[in-house]
Amino acid sequence: MTQPPAATSDASPTPDATEDAPKPFDAIPQPPGSLILGNVPAFKADMLATLFESRAQYGDRVRFRLLNKQALFIAHPDDLNYVLIRNNRNFIKTTRGYRAMRQLLGNGLVTSEGDFWLRQRRIAQPSFHKKRIHGFAETMVDVAEKSAREWEARLSAEEGAVLRLSEEMTRITLDIVGFTLLSTELSSHSAQVNARLQFVLEEVTRRIRVPWSIPLSVPTPGNMRVNRAIAGLDEVVEGIIAERRGGESREDLLTMLMEARDEETGEGMSDAQLRDEVMTIFLAGFETTATALMWTFYMLSQHPEAEKALHAELDEVLEGGRRPTLADLPRLEWTRMVIEESMRLYPPVPMLARTSVEDDVIGGYEVPADTFVIVSPYVTHRHPDFWESPETFDPERFRDPKAERPRFAYYPFLGGPRQCIGKSFAMMEAQLVLATLARRFKLRYAGDAPAEPNVTITLGVKEEIPMRLQAR
Repeated sequence: MTQPPAATSDASPTPDATEDAPKPFDAIPQPPGSLILGNVPAFKADMLATLFESRAQYGDRVRFRLLNKQALFIAHPDDLNYVLIRNNRNFIKTTRGYRAMRQLLGNGLVTSEGDFWLRQRRIAQPSFHKKRIHGFAETMVDVAEKSAREWEARLSAEEGAVLRLSEEMTRITLDIVGFTLLSTELSSHSAQVNARLQFVLEEVTRRIRVPWSIPLSVPTPGNMRVNRAIAGLDEVVEGIIAERRGGESREDLLTMLMEARDEETGEGMSDAQLRDEVMTIFLAGFETTATALMWTFYMLSQHPEAEKALHAELDEVLEGGRRPTLADLPRLEWTRMVIEESMRLYPPVPMLARTSVEDDVIGGYEVPADTFVIVSPYVTHRHPDFWESPETFDPERFRDPKAERPRFAYYPFLGGPRQCIGKSFAMMEAQLVLATLARRFKLRYAGDAPAEPNVTITLGVKEEIPMRLQAR
C-alpha cells in the first residue's frame, strides 16, 4: 500500500468546547471523486490507502461522498475521544458495514445497539472479569504447546520446513476459542469452521465495499453459498448449545454466559442470543488474535534485534525452558511490548465507522445528522504528531504502560463503553502463545516480497506469509 510522507496536519484539539462558532461541514476538505459515485471507487480500490493518503494531504478531518451519503474521516485523538466517549450516544453502529455483520453474524455485542446492547453487556461482563479469564491461561499454553510439538515433528521430518503463518496462527487461536468458549476441540471442525468464517468475513467486506447488495433472502447462487456457510456455522454452534442445555456444566465461557443473569431483571440469554454471542466471540476471539500474532511474528522476522531481545527475556524468565504461566506475565515485559508495537503498526481491526444520530460539532466543524464518521486505528497509530518515526518498529515505545500520550493515539481495542470486552483475554492469549512458541523456535521469512496487508473486517494479508522453521 502506498504510504506518502505525512504533510502538516490539522492537529488542533476538538474545538466544540471553544468560543468560536463552528465552521460549516462543507469547509472540511474533500478529495476529488466521481461525479456520480463520489469517493466510492477509491474506497473500493483500497480503503486504508485512501484514508492514509487523505490524512497526509488534507489533515485530521477529511470529508468524503459515498454515492449520496456524506462521510467524515477523523484521525486526531481529541476527535476520537469525542466520538467514542464524550458524546458516544450520538454516534451509533447503523452503517452498511454493521448491518452486513449483523445480517451474517447475528446481533451480538459487536453489532447490537441501544438498550439491547446494554442488557447483553451487563449479562456478559462478569464472564470476562480478569479473575475468570485468568483461569484459561493453562489451556492457552496447552494449545500452543501442542502446536510446538507438531512443529518439532515437521522439523524432524524436513529440515527447514516452511509454515503458512496465517494458517498456523488461525488454527491455534481457533482451538483456544474452542476450548475456552465451548470446551470443544474445534480442530475436528477446524477446516470447515475456519473456511466458513473466512468466507462470511469476506462477504461482509464485499457488502461494505459495494454500493448495493442483493438481500440474502433472494436465492441467487452467491447468496445460497453465503447461507450455506452460515447454516454450517450455526449447526456447530447450536449443536453445542443444545448439548450443554441438557448436559453437565463446564468451566468455559459458554457456561458462564448461560448461567449469567441481568442484575436488574434476573433474565438470562435465550438460545438465539447465545448463538449470536458465540458467533461474535468466534470473530473477536480467534480472527483478531490470530491477526495480531501473525503480524507480530512477521515483524520479529524483519527485526532480528527485537527478536534477540525477546529470546533473551524468555530464557531469563522461563528458566530451563519451562512453559510460561499466568504468574510469568508481569515479567514478560518485552513480550508485551513487541505485541503492542505490532498492533500499533498492524491493528487487528484497522478501521470502523459510526453514524451521527443528530447534528453535532466535531473539531470545530458542523456535522449533520446521518453522516458516516470513519475512524482508523491504522492511520492514527502512524500519525507523525503523536509517534516519532511512526513507520519504524520500535517496541521501546511501550516500555512504560502509563506513558503520556493522548488517550486515542493508540487504541487497538477501541475505547469507551464499546471497548472490546475481551481485551484482557486477547492480550493474555497473545503473550502466552508468543512466549510458548518463541522460546523454542525462530521463524524466518521465506517470501520474495514484503507482506502486504489486506483489509477485510480485520487486517489480514494479501498473500500467505511463508515462514521457515528453525529450532532455537
